[in-house]
Amino acid sequence: MNDKIVCKNINQLDWKYKNEHDSYQYNKSEITKRKDFSEAYVCVYEIMPLKSSYPKHYHTCNTECFYIVSGNGKIDTKNDSFSIATGDIIVFPSGEEGTHKITNTSDKENLVYIDFDTTNSPDIIHYVDSNKIGIIKHNVSGTFYKESDNVDYFDGEK
Repeated sequence: MNDKIVCKNINQLDWKYKNEHDSYQYNKSEITKRKDFSEAYVCVYEIMPLKSSYPKHYHTCNTECFYIVSGNGKIDTKNDSFSIATGDIIVFPSGEEGTHKITNTSDKENLVYIDFDTTNSPDIIHYVDSNKIGIIKHNVSGTFYKESDNVDYFDGEK
């Protein structure tokens, strides 16, 4: 648990590059480290041109809020999509109605946004296009399953 105030300038952040899949490419800088903050997680993303940060998903236990610092993009939701631009603030509630995927629509500029998240743990994340679920425990890597792996409660028990 952190008991100190955090103040960082967006022009002096430590960035980590991620490119684990062709459609998803970004830089990320944690403002609050997950291991140090138990109630709020804040980070900044730079999504490269024509890429996304994460697949379309929703959280069952956490709310996410994005503030668009610069650039243009789109948000794919449960049943629709809409454009986003510098200055927009978007709040995604927990549950299926908060389904989202953010994509940079520019072919030249990065899309930069600040992500503010609650950190209720564990959280179950539903990836709607691939029919996966992820179980994320605070400070621990996630475990992912296909929803079709559903088994009977007593399956394998003696």
